Amino acid sequence: MKICKSTEDDLPKILALQYLAFQSEVKLFKNKKDLPLKQTLDELTDELNKGVILKLILDDDTIIGSVRAYTKDGTTHIGKLMVHPDYRKRGLGTELMEKIENCFLNTIYELFTASKSVNNIEFYKKRGYKIFTEKRINEELVFIYMRKPAK
Repeated sequence: MKICKSTEDDLPKILALQYLAFQSEVKLFKNKKDLPLKQTLDELTDELNKGVILKLILDDDTIIGSVRAYTKDGTTHIGKLMVHPDYRKRGLGTELMEKIENCFLNTIYELFTASKSVNNIEFYKKRGYKIFTEKRINEELVFIYMRKPAK
């Protein structure tokens, strides 16, 4: 396994992984129409063009994990950390987080997750992230924003 930067050719596979990996999050909500599984390939391409998308690949180049980030106004915004469901609980999410943070040194790191994603919140807290605000999207969905100081 190795972690490296994604190219535009990887994006359809990352989008497919994203849909699969976030199914566990979808199950936390009754109202599924507002959940973030609607991202298009064009939107993902825009994210690649403004920042970094890392991929975690097996020896046969199968993508089993990914995370992305970009910097704006001195803050690095990290998003869509994902690991294929068959490869979870092996420390791969931690490896992806360390790699993406190391792509952006001397910056504050920010991310968000749903308030119902208790495991995600605990995962980020263990990595030094602290909650700094919340944003209610609707009666069921609240985003928890977390921040970590610069490395």
